[in-house]
Amino acid sequence: MTDKDRVTRWGVVLVALGASLWAVDAPIRKPLTNELPATAIVLCEHLFLALYALPVVWMARRIFAQLSGRGWLALLAIGWGGSGLATVLFTEAFKIGNPTTVILLQKLQPLIAVALAGLLLRERLPRLYWPCFAVALVGAYLVSFGTLEPFWQLPRDRLLTAALAIGAATLWGAATVFGRYLLTIADLDFPTLTAGRFLSALPFLAVLAVFDGAFVPAVRTGLGHEPLRLFFLALVPGLAGMLIYYAGLSRTRASYATLAELAYPAAAVIVNWIFLGARINGTQLVGFVILWLAITALTGIPAPQPAEAEPRAAAS
Repeated sequence: MTDKDRVTRWGVVLVALGASLWAVDAPIRKPLTNELPATAIVLCEHLFLALYALPVVWMARRIFAQLSGRGWLALLAIGWGGSGLATVLFTEAFKIGNPTTVILLQKLQPLIAVALAGLLLRERLPRLYWPCFAVALVGAYLVSFGTLEPFWQLPRDRLLTAALAIGAATLWGAATVFGRYLLTIADLDFPTLTAGRFLSALPFLAVLAVFDGAFVPAVRTGLGHEPLRLFFLALVPGLAGMLIYYAGLSRTRASYATLAELAYPAAAVIVNWIFLGARINGTQLVGFVILWLAITALTGIPAPQPAEAEPRAAAS
């Protein structure tokens, strides 16, 4: 086996391992939504993540100080949008609807990232992008609602769950694009950018929690009565899953990584079924297959290479 084959194989294993760790998020996050507002949960996550972010940002302080105005705007877009608001929407979707449905809809991220890269970074869209996008929308509709009925006849909670989940996927897709921009213009590696993302999200989340009336509950209940669950949520499916995933992504092709990422929804379906009793119907499963095939077809196009998906949570 050549060194190239070894790197690719270990990269696929690491991507699958990191993606699998994300599956333990729902059994922790879903029960917490019954005790804390979404803003409080995400703020607490970031307070724990600051234990990682503070020393890393301090060591890279000269690099951050040299960022241009556009660089800082990109970092704030990643922190406030991708790490902050997206995770609040993701958490709120868990509270309202089926967490497995919310997770499956995150496969829209690569399509969103490719479109935004074309719009913001002037990257040329692949020729098959729009056909793949149309097919993916059909799959996403089936995943969201599990039926072919028109959306105006569906229950409000299903519509709201889908809207929140797709909103999170859109913000994470945008964070991918801005992250690629920052990695290009600045001397940043991914762990350092991740630390900057977590830390820049903290003031935004604190203000959001104050306006939501959740700041005091976040500090009192979150860190006082639920520190272990919140710490595990931030550390394992969040930070560890994210760093392992990107360590693998740097060692394998995007097309291989797309296949390895199936470990996330596959594990999530099983874990959520066992621990939360969350099931999906056959129509949703067919929809996910359609959605995944569209993403795989797009990722397999040699050039231009599509953007990678942003991990689905603040801690990821």
